[in-house]
Amino acid sequence: MEMLFSQNPWWENKEWEEQDKNLVEFREMKIRWIPKWIEQISFKPFSLNFIVGPRQVGKTTGLKLLIKNLLKGRNEFSVFYLDLEIFKDLAELREAIEEYFKLREKKGVKNSVIILDEVTSLKEWQRIIKFYIDTGKFSNDVIIATGSSTLKVLKCPESFPGRRGYGKDIEVLPLSFKEFLEVNNLLTKHLEFKKSELAEYFNLYVERGGYPKSVNNINIFKDLISSIESEIERVGKSSLTLKQIISAIYEMVPSPFSYNAVGNRIGISNKTVEDYLKDLKNMMVAEIVFFKEKTVNFRKEKKVFFRDPFLAKCLASWCNKELRKDFLYEWVVQEHLLRKFGEIYYYRNSYEIDCIAGNQKVEVKAGKPHRKYPKNVVVLEEQNIPEFLLNL
Repeated sequence: MEMLFSQNPWWENKEWEEQDKNLVEFREMKIRWIPKWIEQISFKPFSLNFIVGPRQVGKTTGLKLLIKNLLKGRNEFSVFYLDLEIFKDLAELREAIEEYFKLREKKGVKNSVIILDEVTSLKEWQRIIKFYIDTGKFSNDVIIATGSSTLKVLKCPESFPGRRGYGKDIEVLPLSFKEFLEVNNLLTKHLEFKKSELAEYFNLYVERGGYPKSVNNINIFKDLISSIESEIERVGKSSLTLKQIISAIYEMVPSPFSYNAVGNRIGISNKTVEDYLKDLKNMMVAEIVFFKEKTVNFRKEKKVFFRDPFLAKCLASWCNKELRKDFLYEWVVQEHLLRKFGEIYYYRNSYEIDCIAGNQKVEVKAGKPHRKYPKNVVVLEEQNIPEFLLNL
C-alpha cells in the first residue's frame, strides 16, 4: 500500500506537483507546451487506450499534466497511476491492482482513470489486464496504457481483441516544423513570414528537431542512443548489429538499396537486415520507402529515412558518419508527407521522384535541378522547403 501512495502522491498531498520530477523539469524549460495528443484520449467507459511513442518524446510528462487536469473537480482516488518498471513479476502487479480496488471501494470511487506507464517493461503484463477486463472489474473505467515504441514491435494493442471498448491508439511523435513554430510562439494567424525569417526558423528546426529537450537546446544524444539500444535489445536483437546496419545505411543514402546490399557490407543475411529495419520502423525511428509506379513494388530497392532531424544527426554521430544537409532536407520532407498522408513511396527511372504521397509528387533538390520533370512533380529547392512544409 505504501508503494501505491508513493506513486500517487495526490492522494494525500495537494502540493504533489511541486515535487514531481517530470513537472519540475517541465516548469524549468524555457519552451514548453501542453501536448495535443492528450486531447485524443477516449474517456468514455470502458476504454483501453494505447499511447505509443519513442523515448524522450515526453509521454510521461504529458501524463502528469493530464493527471493535474483530471484532478480538478473529482475524487483524487479516482486517478490511479502505476509505473510498471518497478514490478519484478505479474504477482506484484496483480497485488497492486487488488489493493487499489479495495482502496477505491473504501473511498467511494465508482469509476477510475487507470494509467499504466511503460507497460512493455513487464513481460506478459497483458495477462493480468485481460483477466480484469474479462471479469468486468474495469467496466466503468478508462485505462491508458503507455509505452515506448516496442509496444508496436510486440503488437500489444492486437493482443486485446474485442477488449478495447471505446479505446484509441495514439502515436506520440517529435514536433513537426509547424508545431515547432507554434511552441516557439512564432506562428499566428496574422503573421506572414519573410522567406529569410522562415529559412532561419527552418534551420533551427533542422538543428534541434522536435523532442521537448532538444527543442530547448538540451543535448540528449546519450539518452536517445541508449534508449534505441535498449529498445532493440528488449526485442532480442543486438545493438552492435543495429549500429552496423545504420552505419551501412548512412553510406548509401539517399539512393535506394536492397537489403542484400546492406547485408553484404557487414556480413549478415538480407533477412536479418529486413528484420532490423522493420523493428526500426515499428519503433518510429526510421521509415522504409518502397518503389511505386502504378503499383507498389516491395521487392525493388528501398529508400530509408530517419524520422526526426535531431535523431538523424545523433545516429550519424553514433556511427561516425557524415550527414549532408540535402539528405536531411529530403528526410524532413518525406516525414511531413508521411504524417499527412499515412504512407510514402518513391519512383526512379530516367528521373527520380523522392516522395509520392497521396496526390503529391515531390522531388527535393538542395541546389538547382539539372533536368526537367513532368508538370505534376513539385521540385522543391532549398529556399522553398519551409513554406511547403508550413502549407501542407
